[in-house]
Amino acid sequence: MKNSESIISSEPASDDAEDRADAGPDVELRHLIFGAAQHGQRLDRALVELVPEFSRSYLQQLIDLDGVMINGAVMRKPAMRVKASDTVTIELRPTPQSQAFKPEVMALNIAYEDEHLWVIDKPAGLVVHPAPGNWSGTLLNGLLAYDEKAMNLPRAGIVHRLDKDTSGLMVVARTRPVMDALIRLIAAREVSRQYVALAHAPWVGPRQREVSAPIGRDPHNRLRMAVVDLDKSPGKLARTDIELLENCHQGCLVRCTLHTGRTHQIRVHLASMGHPLVADELYGGALAAGLRRQALHAFRLAFDHPVTGRSMLFESSLAEDLNVALSQWGLSYNYLQ
Repeated sequence: MKNSESIISSEPASDDAEDRADAGPDVELRHLIFGAAQHGQRLDRALVELVPEFSRSYLQQLIDLDGVMINGAVMRKPAMRVKASDTVTIELRPTPQSQAFKPEVMALNIAYEDEHLWVIDKPAGLVVHPAPGNWSGTLLNGLLAYDEKAMNLPRAGIVHRLDKDTSGLMVVARTRPVMDALIRLIAAREVSRQYVALAHAPWVGPRQREVSAPIGRDPHNRLRMAVVDLDKSPGKLARTDIELLENCHQGCLVRCTLHTGRTHQIRVHLASMGHPLVADELYGGALAAGLRRQALHAFRLAFDHPVTGRSMLFESSLAEDLNVALSQWGLSYNYLQ
């Protein structure tokens, strides 16, 4: 405890106004008194000082869930200022985020496995990591169920991500040294990641293009990323090599090679060129060819094994929905070679 004037009561909760009717076996009530050191602080910051074993994020969630009361009244604003001698009751209970890192048995398509790493072939629709709106049912939850040692690794060994609706290959570490090594390889651009994408509008011009355009948060829509002017908006340099595989009057099939790994990089770069992905409505891609998700698949992954040094190359076939879409547009299936 950071402040000796703060008082924490460890006595059992009494049957009074501070006790919640829905308190169950997973709920612990803590009765505390703010001291002089907390006077005038924001509620969430003051609570961190009284119960430092819990994160500020977790305590903010409790406030959102009506789990914090001052002098018997429910508090709903983390930014409210507290006063010395105020009595606070915290209802410590599981929140969606606190329960996110739990094993969940699910079918995983494992393209490769050894004692050091996995290569996962992720289906479209599977979220990689817990986040607001998807606190369970993620790839991370599945990895924790598949190998209990994954619990000892940050993010269960996940070193890079695919968007929920992007399918294809990912590498996942099984030990901390391998995780650190893979992160270094990715940062040094020594992990080759290639994608196939179905985009709107016929391709015009050279079959191969290098797109070097910085990406940052869209200043007009915080839910999107965008190509930005670094003199005016924050962002990071981003490079994608794009090669036309086949054209048709509805659009084009292209192969994309990442040299950086910015959020939504391929989606943003193609949209900026007038070729938004089919069914990528966030970036202007209309539903077409029977697709209900963005037409992007991570089909090739290559790297040197961080322990054995062996060259590793993996390829993933298209999911059925993308195969059907190609067929509808009369495009070739022989793009992997």
